[in-house]
Amino acid sequence: MHPRYQPTPEDKFSFGLWTVGWQGRDPFGEATRAALDPVESVQRLAELGAYGVTFHDDDLIPFGASDTEREAHVKRFRQALDATGLIVPMATTNLFTHPVFKDGGFTSNDRDVRRFALRKTIRNIDLAAELGARTYVAWGGREGAESGAAKDVRVALDRMKEAFDLLGEYVLEQGYDLRFAIEPKPNEPRGDILLPTVGHALAFIERLERPDLYGVNPEVGHEQMAGLNFPHSIAQALWAGKLFHIDLNGQTGIKYDQDLRFGAGDVRSAFWLVDLLESAGYEGPRHFDFKPPRTEDYDGVWASAAGCMRNYLILRERTAAFRDDPEVQEALRAAGLDELATPTAADGLAALLADRTAYEEFDVTAAAERGMGFERLDQLAMDHLLGVRG
Repeated sequence: MHPRYQPTPEDKFSFGLWTVGWQGRDPFGEATRAALDPVESVQRLAELGAYGVTFHDDDLIPFGASDTEREAHVKRFRQALDATGLIVPMATTNLFTHPVFKDGGFTSNDRDVRRFALRKTIRNIDLAAELGARTYVAWGGREGAESGAAKDVRVALDRMKEAFDLLGEYVLEQGYDLRFAIEPKPNEPRGDILLPTVGHALAFIERLERPDLYGVNPEVGHEQMAGLNFPHSIAQALWAGKLFHIDLNGQTGIKYDQDLRFGAGDVRSAFWLVDLLESAGYEGPRHFDFKPPRTEDYDGVWASAAGCMRNYLILRERTAAFRDDPEVQEALRAAGLDELATPTAADGLAALLADRTAYEEFDVTAAAERGMGFERLDQLAMDHLLGVRG
């Protein structure tokens, strides 16, 4: 690997235990890889240059484990973290695998299941805080429906709000330095999932009792499954001050959630995403939520994980060269980007209404005839992306 593409902990790359530990099981086939010890995951990720590792509760502690077994699993994991220097920047709860969650956790029609889901989440929040996590992600993979009569969505959103308000109350009561990041997804495994996009999640957050405590954890493939522009979603999350965490992977259009390694899907979108994160000064983890293809053995798993980080570093280099290119800077001005940053009516409403050049004397024909120069600008970006410039 070229030394400038060798990741270091300063790059803030992190991986979930469920990513490299995915055994390759899918709806059409059994596992193609043996289970991976979380301790080995920590060790190998540290060797590759990652700085963090994340987990669902069930990734680390098997569902139904006794308190003694739980303590043993946590002890081994903590020892691995201490030995490697990896941190736990984020944790989350599995409310989707066990059959008890077949109708969701926080919005199940069964009240007893909802209460169990809250207690399960609270228990793992305690562990997350103990291990130093600063973000708690919530993906409602089973919070949804396949048929209209099965779920009163208005009431389900009441229950979702109730759950997040209770969890926020608990975190503040315990004095934990922890914020929640809601992860949207439009469908899969449910036919339709509540809070399907970043926009839905941002609107929901504003209805919570403590909105400052909640942000979003957008995932590349999840927004692209709905045909949306992922960098645009990230831009809105940044604009709202709500990008608490991000999941990076690859996706090639509107289909099932592919979870390809980062950069292996829509590479143009990945280019603009990295450009946005770096130019905006995003300081959080660059978290990879991908699945090494089931065609791979564990050598292929680690090659895939390394590829996620390498592709990010390559794109970071390419986007920096794009921004530093004098011809690009001139093309940006020609395309009016500096003018877009100028307020439209800083002089106020009265001045706008009194300005005859704004309407009565505005030369609509001349303005309509002016080209925007976007194609030249976009080709310069393509040249940098393809490595033929700079």
